[in-house]
Amino acid sequence: MYNWLKKHRNQKGFTLIELMIVIAIIGILAAIAIPQFASYRAKSYNTASVSDIRNLRTDLEAYYAEWDSYP
Repeated sequence: MYNWLKKHRNQKGFTLIELMIVIAIIGILAAIAIPQFASYRAKSYNTASVSDIRNLRTDLEAYYAEWDSYP
């Protein structure tokens, strides 16, 4: 039994405390990153909407140039 304990004490690996610290750091980074991601996502939706409106305006102006009236 003593040989078994001695053999396993010399093994390399992570302790429970080290693993808990890494998980805590990952949690903190995720807490910071998720709100930033949400704001970038909202900005991309706004940008896509503005682009769609510009395309609609261009199409309406092309229609007006062709038919001298708006649809």
